[in-house]
Amino acid sequence: MTRRFRMLVFGVVMLLVAAGGMVVVWAQHDDEEPVTILGTWTAGQAEQFESVLRGFGIPFRYQGTAAQREVLLSKVQAGEPPDIVIMPGLGELAEYADQGLLEPLDDLYDPREYGAPWMAAASSPGHVYWVPVKADLKSIVWYREGRKPDASPAPLKSWCIGMGDDGASGWPGTDWVEDLVLQREGPEVYEKWALGTGEAKWWRSDPVRTAWEAWAGLLRQDKEAAGSALLTDHRGAPHGNGLLFDGPDECALEHQGSFALSFYRDDARHARLTDSAPLLPEGDGQVRGREVTGDFAALFSDRPEAGELIERLASREGQQKWADRAGVFSANRQVTPRGDAVRGEIARRLREGPRCLDASDVMAPAVRDAFYEAVLLTMARAAAGQDPGVPDLLQDVQRVQDAQDAQGADSRAAPKTVCSTR
Repeated sequence: MTRRFRMLVFGVVMLLVAAGGMVVVWAQHDDEEPVTILGTWTAGQAEQFESVLRGFGIPFRYQGTAAQREVLLSKVQAGEPPDIVIMPGLGELAEYADQGLLEPLDDLYDPREYGAPWMAAASSPGHVYWVPVKADLKSIVWYREGRKPDASPAPLKSWCIGMGDDGASGWPGTDWVEDLVLQREGPEVYEKWALGTGEAKWWRSDPVRTAWEAWAGLLRQDKEAAGSALLTDHRGAPHGNGLLFDGPDECALEHQGSFALSFYRDDARHARLTDSAPLLPEGDGQVRGREVTGDFAALFSDRPEAGELIERLASREGQQKWADRAGVFSANRQVTPRGDAVRGEIARRLREGPRCLDASDVMAPAVRDAFYEAVLLTMARAAAGQDPGVPDLLQDVQRVQDAQDAQGADSRAAPKTVCSTR
């Protein structure tokens, strides 16, 4: 039953109430309508998530898609958004909150159970609009068991890189740039750049430009490898056991978040991880922080069933069940990490500072998209043997940032902090 149809039903019910008619059947039918959920998890992880939700006893209908942004936007524009959306894009959620489309979660969970930086980004004055229901670690490099890399910058031919995605292609490249800025400059500069704070034109600043040029220099080492990476899906092709295990023999390192374990499938038991800082190009090897990300649940509906589902999912019990069943990681401090040594290491690092949220996730969507495009252009030019023209690319992104700022869009709900040193 669509939302428009429900409104029509509601009107008919009110008329029947006035006339003493039969309303019970209609009301019961509406109460039994499943809670609709839109997320990014597909295949095995979607099945695991659904099995957790079934334990809550609340009827639901889950849709998982890599093209979540486009699907959500179309549903919102049609006036039929899902009851719940789960996504990493805090900048996008902030825009929906500012438009009055999100319901507060103020009484649905205890924010004290969640640590920074996830909770530092979860509220606006007076209200909480989202809750992290899954956490992941970045600033790591994966390698195969028994093939631990030397603690020095690795050449391009050693890296397993893929920019392709069913939705927003290019985001794996933004992870490289973000990690370079964080490891070279530290959390304070990283946060100011991510939030666009102050009078500085951060996209044209030396910290961002030099980090970007270091990445472009890596890409220019091998035109063929850069071109292949541009056309390769980040999950591997045809979505086998991930780039690290399905790529060529010389592909020995993958700069990817902890969610890569789900790509590796049966080979995950042979995957090992190390800090990214020593392996990044033109760095000093010092770990100055860890980039992290999360999947945040938000309410587009005031239906009690939808609120109850989020309440159960965000609880310690719900998060523990989700972590145990799917092997995912939680930002809830009361959840006990379980699993093998690799998962234990990820869980430990997720609780250590300094930690900074993925910069592109907290940026306004227009700026984030310009970031993606600049990354893809950098790679395309490197593959063509051209000068990437980093200053010009960053100037283009800065123009988008300036246009965003000129709109006077001081988002009330947007994150005000990105990093936590605790």
